[in-house]
Amino acid sequence: MKIVVRPSVVDGRIAASPSKSYTHRAFAAALLSEGASKIINPLRAQDTEATRRACLLLGADVRDFGEFVEVVGGCLKTPEDVIDVGNSGTTLRLFTAISALAPRGYAILTGDESIRRRPMKPLLEALRGLGVECWSGRLNDTAPIIVKCGGVRGGEAEIQGNISSQFISAILYASVKSERGVKLRVMGEPVSGPYIDATIAVLSSFGYVVKSASHKFFEVEGGQEGRSCSFKIPGDFGSAAFLMAGAHLTGGELEVRGLSMELPQADAKIIDVLRSFGSRVELGADAVTVRGAGGGGGGEYDLRESPDLLPVIAVMAAKSGEETVIRGVGHARYKESDRIRSMALELSKLGVEVEELPDGLRVRGREKLRGGCVFDSHGDHRVFMAFTVLAAATELGCTVMGAEWAEISYPGFLQDARSVGLGLEES
Repeated sequence: MKIVVRPSVVDGRIAASPSKSYTHRAFAAALLSEGASKIINPLRAQDTEATRRACLLLGADVRDFGEFVEVVGGCLKTPEDVIDVGNSGTTLRLFTAISALAPRGYAILTGDESIRRRPMKPLLEALRGLGVECWSGRLNDTAPIIVKCGGVRGGEAEIQGNISSQFISAILYASVKSERGVKLRVMGEPVSGPYIDATIAVLSSFGYVVKSASHKFFEVEGGQEGRSCSFKIPGDFGSAAFLMAGAHLTGGELEVRGLSMELPQADAKIIDVLRSFGSRVELGADAVTVRGAGGGGGGEYDLRESPDLLPVIAVMAAKSGEETVIRGVGHARYKESDRIRSMALELSKLGVEVEELPDGLRVRGREKLRGGCVFDSHGDHRVFMAFTVLAAATELGCTVMGAEWAEISYPGFLQDARSVGLGLEES
């Protein structure tokens, strides 16, 4: 589906969409914990639906009560069917490890075409080091993945940390129920550290203990019992970042309610980025207000810890007469699309000077963008949302392909965008 975006201004108030990362993690922790847990304010989107289905296949009883979802866990079973993760890389990585804890049998995990390109070798090698038999069905270290269930022995293992923090999070989930405990050493420079912090925070809320040393070494005691609990999902800075960027680009004012700094979120970095681009940002007890500069900015940004901000910052950079350099996101090439390539291709349609770097982008934007072009989202929800807000800041507006991809992480994106003034027409 394509949308036509007219020149318009982002101005108004919205409630933050619930965090996708925390919804995944809370479901997974509830699956492992005996008793009934409440997940309050969960994100209901395609990616998190994949995690809900995975929990059901692995033995959880899941009931949706509207404001919260009840998950009765603690009794894993071997899945009766293939675990189809759809487009969710987090589900694939977390449940590859968790499925090894199920009783004897085999679990098969796969997903869509994008998922079947995602690298899995570091996770598979680490699991093998902990006594798990697992392999790629095509013998190319990508999904479909086959896991022999029956438990995780544990011990010492190493894992590469420069591709995805999801590998580390997956091992931590499996480790709390391992037989001997796990000592995990991370090789190379780990990326997306705040996502690992989020994993540890969720596991801690469910009573599990993970000892960490600077994201380079983890020690986890095996056989932990954990406990059921009520976990409230915070608002998602990553989703809110798109309309915040829209306020910056169009010179509007946006208040996003339901955002809090209490739990670690990598994408909270957007606050500092907006300020450095010249917008005013005010933090309240439960809200963030952005007063947009209408463009400008530039500078250099290391997004190693927050790679999902690459599309947001790239479109902000497009409407700046200064040079912007984005680094530290080589691992963004392994997302729903090669986000470095996708952003470079689409920004060039506006006459913006873009150079692909091995680990990022160099963008020299323009203070005025004519528009009138058609953007391809490359099957990537974050690319779609980024170019939707950028299109509103052009003189002629633009068409953006792939609106259906927003359902993956932010089903209410188009509704929220319209409610704060973005001129959108579905076509």
